[in-house]
This record gives sequence, C-alpha cells and structure tokens, in this order.
Amino acid sequence: MNTHEVAEFFGSKTKLAAALGIRPSAVTMWGETVPESRQYQIQVLSKGKFKAKRRSQAT
Repeated sequence: MNTHEVAEFFGSKTKLAAALGIRPSAVTMWGETVPESRQYQIQVLSKGKFKAKRRSQAT
C-alpha cells in the first residue's frame, strides 16, 4: 500500500492522519509504504479501495 496514493485519496497526509487518529508526523515517518499495522484500518476507511497486504511468512 503506497503512502502517497493513500494520502491523495484522503486529501492530504494531515487528513489521512486525522482519519486514523494519529499525528501527521507519524504518517510522514512511514516512508513510501504504509505500515502493515495501519493497512487494514485504511482498507476499512477507504471502503476497500486499498487492500491490506500481509507479509509473506517463511515456511
């Protein structure tokens, strides 16, 4: 899940942070990829536009 695309969907990093109940500086610290811990929340808030991805687990 790309941070820039998600922020664009919400209108800005500040609005994305507000939707998640976190500070904008936290969103800035993510880098290019949304942390796995926030992806499901974004999936729900975006009504499925963005899909959470699980990391591959080693077998």
